[in-house]
Amino acid sequence: MYEESLRMPFIIKYPRKIQKASVTDAMALNVDFAPTLLEFAGIPVPDFMQGDSLVPILEGTTPENWRTSMYYRYWEHMSKPHKVCAHYGVRTDRYKLVYYYNEALGMARAVDIPMEPEWELFDLEKDPMEMTNRYSDPEYASVVSDLKDELQRLKSDLKDDE
Repeated sequence: MYEESLRMPFIIKYPRKIQKASVTDAMALNVDFAPTLLEFAGIPVPDFMQGDSLVPILEGTTPENWRTSMYYRYWEHMSKPHKVCAHYGVRTDRYKLVYYYNEALGMARAVDIPMEPEWELFDLEKDPMEMTNRYSDPEYASVVSDLKDELQRLKSDLKDDE
């Protein structure tokens, strides 16, 4: 869940609606792409569809109620070629909390290698390179608690119950 995996450029050209060379720092997720394209096409977005349309942001106005956190999950425990432990987490503008649950959960391509679960917390303002895990730091106890609550809220919203 490092920044290299989260920060992916989204480039879209639609001269009738989007100002040339516009840039935003608003959090966008891959689940936002379909509602965005449907709205641009004038097709109603189904209620069951995850994500939110990026149209207001692309047109230059970030809604007041736009997300301030995002959920991420990597299912393929120790699969080739990455060999990354299965994990999920939450990211805000300043913090990132990651839980490595380290189980294959019967997922395709996941490798059933038992490992101890572990947590990571990064203060992206003080540690943008994510080098120091602050999870066990008493100064960050309330941050950990708040982020765990937010993580559960996001998982519940997405109906991700493993």
